[in-house]
Amino acid sequence: MDNKTSSEKSNPEDNTSATTLFKQEPEPEQVTYRIPALIYISEAKTYLAFAEKRKSKDDTDAEVLVMRRGSWKDDKKEVEWVSGYQVLSACLPNHRSMNPCLVYEKKSKTLFLFFICVPNKVSENYQIKEKKNQAQLCYITSKDTGKTWSCITDLKDVISEKEKNWATFSVGPGHGVQMSERLIIPAYTYYFKSVSDKPTSHAFAFYSDDKGNTWHVGEHIDGESNECQMAEIIDDKGKSTLYCNARSKSDRRVEALSENDGKKFDKPLSAQKLIETGELGCQGSVLSILSPDQSTWLLHSHPSDEKRRKDLEIYINKSPKDPTQWKSLKCKNDGPSGYSDLAECKDRNYIACLFECGQKREIETIAFKLFNISNAFDNQ
Repeated sequence: MDNKTSSEKSNPEDNTSATTLFKQEPEPEQVTYRIPALIYISEAKTYLAFAEKRKSKDDTDAEVLVMRRGSWKDDKKEVEWVSGYQVLSACLPNHRSMNPCLVYEKKSKTLFLFFICVPNKVSENYQIKEKKNQAQLCYITSKDTGKTWSCITDLKDVISEKEKNWATFSVGPGHGVQMSERLIIPAYTYYFKSVSDKPTSHAFAFYSDDKGNTWHVGEHIDGESNECQMAEIIDDKGKSTLYCNARSKSDRRVEALSENDGKKFDKPLSAQKLIETGELGCQGSVLSILSPDQSTWLLHSHPSDEKRRKDLEIYINKSPKDPTQWKSLKCKNDGPSGYSDLAECKDRNYIACLFECGQKREIETIAFKLFNISNAFDNQ
């Protein structure tokens, strides 16, 4: 597929195929697209798919963020993707843009695209070794469903006090959460107390209570946790709890709950029903959906192999505060699979997923697929 001229359709009736939105270019250049982020804006019936464009597969060769637009077609029950991608203005001079993370503020109809800007060629490992953060927290916004974007906003004042104890940090990647009065952007940092400490990774949340005008830093989770996503759980009494699902170096995912909307999380738990992949783990996605009786269910996407990034699978938890209740939906993308991001679908029998995949390696393409989850409702 030619990234600049292609047009594809994603049909939920075909439960086996995925639509390639970004594809690694042939050698010798090996331009690679990684780190998917996806959002569905329901009033516009529009999907926006984001990725990093890199000069090679390496993190330090990331350059810019790119976007593709898809429209849900009611008459055909499919997603039709506009030809070509858009290169976004999400960048600072002599920096690379990484880890797209989205949240939509519904009242003002403002889409926030958060990301980090890192000086060219400065790696995450170098920052951890030197214990000196060089990542900058940035965002751009759109009020017309991604057709046009604002200038970049650098939130250096938000992190200035905290970063004294951060070797580095990042957001997401993937998507954030709009709660009733609060916007949430998931994040993680390599934290150290003193110069003699070895930095360890901890998930936390950036949050805003004024529709994204000002942002604050929540307390990090007290336990090893890394790239994360969050979802809101609303119980039968209307009480809201923020749920965090994070990457880990252990053999299981890490889960944590916050009773104060992300300011602080309770002690994290190892999710025994959700495996982690390999020694270093892999990013995964989490999304809350409404059940037929209007209770909250959680969905999770992640590679299902314990050793390698392969066989992306969708899981569901109908009792989201009970980590023992996760079950597979038997929705799977066979073969190499990596990072992913979930979004809702106009047809509630399906869930949308943007994910890394390939024939030999998971970094070959980023594809979009509508997974049929109707069996979850059948078994209600």
